[in-house]
Amino acid sequence: MAITGNGSLPTSLALFLVSAAFLLKGAAQNIPVQGQNLVTDNVSVVEGEVATISCRVKNNDDSVIQLLNPNRQTIYFRDVRPLKDSRFQLVNFSDNELRVSLSNVSLSDEGRYVCQLYTDPPQEAYADLTVLVPPGNPIIESREDIVSEGNETEIICSAIGSKPASKIRWMKGGKELQGESVVEEMEDKMFTVTSTLTLTVSKEDDGVPIICMLDHPAVKDFQAQKYLEVLYKPEVKIIVGFPEGLTREGENLELTCKADGKPKPQRINWMKVDDDVPAHAVITGADLYIENLNKSFNGTYRCIASNSVGESYDDYILYVYDSRAGEGVPRTVDHAVIGGVVAVVVFAMLCLLIILGRYFARHKGTYFTHEAKGADDAADADTAIINAEGGHNNSDEKKEYYI
Repeated sequence: MAITGNGSLPTSLALFLVSAAFLLKGAAQNIPVQGQNLVTDNVSVVEGEVATISCRVKNNDDSVIQLLNPNRQTIYFRDVRPLKDSRFQLVNFSDNELRVSLSNVSLSDEGRYVCQLYTDPPQEAYADLTVLVPPGNPIIESREDIVSEGNETEIICSAIGSKPASKIRWMKGGKELQGESVVEEMEDKMFTVTSTLTLTVSKEDDGVPIICMLDHPAVKDFQAQKYLEVLYKPEVKIIVGFPEGLTREGENLELTCKADGKPKPQRINWMKVDDDVPAHAVITGADLYIENLNKSFNGTYRCIASNSVGESYDDYILYVYDSRAGEGVPRTVDHAVIGGVVAVVVFAMLCLLIILGRYFARHKGTYFTHEAKGADDAADADTAIINAEGGHNNSDEKKEYYI
């Protein structure tokens, strides 16, 4: 047996002897360990960060716990680290747990780590360490910087050097679009993803950002965007400046042509469909002015605007009425208003009738006098007069009763 210069055994040999001793102890006792349940967890970590591997045991009977790397080399035996890699550090050691951290993780550290418990029979649990590599900044490019409306264009987004492969999504104005992605595997289990978005543009897309978004477990909200620049032909609208309402003989007409486009319209022209513009009409840029209208000017007046993309137009139909047209014409009666007024009047009359009825009912009664009281028992008229209560002599005491 080799002895080191200081009289101690080599570390690897000492660990071997300790392991053998524990195994022999278990074999001699020949008693199976129940309910120890050696467990661990898989670990995912971003390259360059810290990974922590935990070997846990329930109801341990002082059995030894050790952690091995994917090459079955012992990282920690109890609280001793025989592997000469200072990136591994002991976080916690007890009868029930061996927890080890690995700093500055690289792709070469990826693999299956083994938690081992010296029992009879020995137990093992496996922790898969996955190293995530985030992609670089997404790169977005377009086939052309400026597109005319109605044309098709392509926008390409690339996510280079990630693990696992990134997923690319496209957004435009809050709506998700579908692109076509190609995944290319590189060296060291790395991937490059390229997605192509094809779309037909319209004038509404001008100035709208197209967003390329990356979905990857190592990063969040990783995106790039490109603004579309779309050229479109003019949008034309004729606005009447004067007159308001009917166009009558002798009045003046003023029209203005509003035209917007990208690029800005270079030319705005006025014409009369199927005829010539009146000789005394004044055209100043986008404005058309005609004095002293008459019916010979009737027709369709058209404003045409154009730019490098195309041209558009808008029409105004002129119809000249008699000079007194519209005067003395009864105004349109709103039947709903009339019906409302009638209803109010009828309701007021009904209320008046009810009030009058109640008034007369209160002042209506029967009057009783006592002038001829007792006359019915008299034998003749003279006696009746004499016997009448009060008679003429008591006229001042005559009383009336109102019921």
